[in-house]
Amino acid sequence: MRARYGIPLGITALGAACLGYAAGIEARSFRLRRVSVPVLPPGMHPLRVLQISDVHMVCGQRKKQRWLQSLAGLRPDFVINTGDNLSDPEAVPEVLDALGPLLEYPGAYVFGSNDYYGPKLRNPARYLLEKANGKHGLNGNPPAVGALHNPWEGIRDSFDAAGWVGLSNARGRLKLPGGEEIALTGLDDPHIKRDRYGEVAGGPEADADLSLAVVHAPYLRVLDAFTADRYPLILAGHTHGGQLCVPFYGALITNCDLDTERVKGLSTHRAGGYESRLHVSAGCGTNRYTPLRFACPPEATLLTLTERA
Repeated sequence: MRARYGIPLGITALGAACLGYAAGIEARSFRLRRVSVPVLPPGMHPLRVLQISDVHMVCGQRKKQRWLQSLAGLRPDFVINTGDNLSDPEAVPEVLDALGPLLEYPGAYVFGSNDYYGPKLRNPARYLLEKANGKHGLNGNPPAVGALHNPWEGIRDSFDAAGWVGLSNARGRLKLPGGEEIALTGLDDPHIKRDRYGEVAGGPEADADLSLAVVHAPYLRVLDAFTADRYPLILAGHTHGGQLCVPFYGALITNCDLDTERVKGLSTHRAGGYESRLHVSAGCGTNRYTPLRFACPPEATLLTLTERA
């Protein structure tokens, strides 16, 4: 009798322990990752860029708020927010409180689908199977019928009031305290078909010290367009690094058509005979209905931009 029930009970206990760890420990184990990216013109001194992504704030997430506030102590040269700040329509004040100290620095932002629309409750197993089978919407997924509207306008207005540059299908510039001019080109979220590359096409601006591309979801059509236009660095989020990964193997899904080998971190993208550096943030939050992370801790990234070879 013990042998008959021992194995199933052991598997159940192991599964429960993994879920407890994924929800109670790893999802709250915030980390800073540091990456060096050789993309600056010769003779330009290094710049430090703090990338924040996929905060997915839910009311009451005090530890996440305190951690985000503490990142201002890094004193970055500028901040890039790659979207999905919300996972709770009531959490706008908490997003702004958490990011308040970072708003003192030059910055720019794009929005993701969860800034505009609230998440829906879904069966996580079905979601994983759909994504593993390639049902991620290669051209993006329009908002579901009856999707809950999030009050994203309050975040936009506060970001704009602080001087951050909105890059949703737009170009903008940051003037850094050291005098450097950073040209930025951004797109609205391709995951819900809000990207309009034709409105920003044309490539980097020759009179800027550096040009960067910014988007929430790293769909291949967007990466191809930015790369063919010869942007040296593309910053994106959205993937959560896979969120539920297999130790020593990696991510099972990316939630877009990007390959799992590039689900997070720094990589290379090639298109049109050119090459760009791509950095995908694993983000620091989760959908409120799947508050789990496994083998993929929440993160922000401090990118040090250095002279290219």
